[in-house]
Amino acid sequence: MPWLRNIFLRAFVLGTLSLLWCFPSFGGQADGPQSLASTDWPWWRGPNRNGIAAADQKPPLTWSDTQNVVWRSLIPGKGHGSPIVVGDHVYLQTAEPDREVQSVLCLDRKTGVRLWQTDVHRGGFDKKGNEKTSLANATPASNGLHLFVNFLNAGAVQTTALDRHGKQIWQKKISDFAIHQGFGSSPAISDSLVIVAADNHGTGAIAALDQATGDVVWKHSRPKIANYTSPMILEIQGQRQVVLSGCKLVTSYEPLTGKLLWEIPGSTEECVTSTVTDGQQIYITGGYPKNHVAAVKADGSGQVVWENGSRVYVPSLLLFQGFLYATLDSGVAVCWRCDTGEERWKNRLSGTFSSSPVLVGDCIIATNEDGKSFVFKANPEVFELIAENQLGSHSYATPSICGGCIYHRVAVQADGQRQEYLYCLGQKSE
Repeated sequence: MPWLRNIFLRAFVLGTLSLLWCFPSFGGQADGPQSLASTDWPWWRGPNRNGIAAADQKPPLTWSDTQNVVWRSLIPGKGHGSPIVVGDHVYLQTAEPDREVQSVLCLDRKTGVRLWQTDVHRGGFDKKGNEKTSLANATPASNGLHLFVNFLNAGAVQTTALDRHGKQIWQKKISDFAIHQGFGSSPAISDSLVIVAADNHGTGAIAALDQATGDVVWKHSRPKIANYTSPMILEIQGQRQVVLSGCKLVTSYEPLTGKLLWEIPGSTEECVTSTVTDGQQIYITGGYPKNHVAAVKADGSGQVVWENGSRVYVPSLLLFQGFLYATLDSGVAVCWRCDTGEERWKNRLSGTFSSSPVLVGDCIIATNEDGKSFVFKANPEVFELIAENQLGSHSYATPSICGGCIYHRVAVQADGQRQEYLYCLGQKSE
């Protein structure tokens, strides 16, 4: 009977659609990295958490406030966190001292038009800390469906989950926070968890939260020492690990369970940079109470393979084809061999650096605090400058590179007023 078959078919289709609505993972939209695209930049330091863009990217290597600008969007308030790019949208955090609001902005990826702004915290501003800092230093992270953001507010570090329309899903206090220089640790995503660190002089902690609910899956206390690093998800000797440096330690946890895998001395008290690895060694830097760059065996033995006294305190390292590239805080570019620490070259740029260098193809982009970006080759044989590009008056945020574009957060100082902008830089015919 055809009419009966049609009734059953219609019921099956409606039932299937209901399942897809109630359980998005049935439709291929599950939480996790599988929801992301290769053209996204979903969290701090990019898809592979190492500051390296996809090899097929072709962004411009020269730009200005008029050259190769796809769009420019005004950003209220002040923040040093990087933008992330997921699907058709760009997200970033900001803090507005006049309104005492910390918020998340969503921009259209193609046009830069602001689609929404969600206020995450109102009031609770604390003006203590380094004069360079902001109350929006962290970079968001996204699993493709949701956003996760860290803010220091009202004397505590709190992590908040938003959907991609800006609606708050949950908010969780990680720990109280005693301000020294400020707070800038970004969340890290691993499978179904979001991992957050809040090192400080008071009640520091590292915690893993369930992405869907915000429930604490595991949590560890940390030493009562000021520290600023972000937890990094790294593949080391074939095992995924959460690595956190600083507080006089380098510590590794199993991401899903929080089990302590290993912990060694060998880091300074205060660190800012994010750890990188070649799978066998990890490379760490610090700036207080001593300056150092070190290669450490990643087997828990604590063996230091090599170390030097360079001050790479704020900008993170780049590791590429067996060599480390760094911009010292003082405005010097350096290249070292990964295996021996041999210095291959050193070249003075200019200014002071807080932003971390990023790599696209074989070119490194490094931006100083005055908004000048130096583009040079990742060439261990010789320093080879490609371009110098000025954009804005100040820059502390690290650029994000994906889809053939550079997303660059800068501030312009004019007539005594400071105004932030996010630029999308792409190849344009003159």
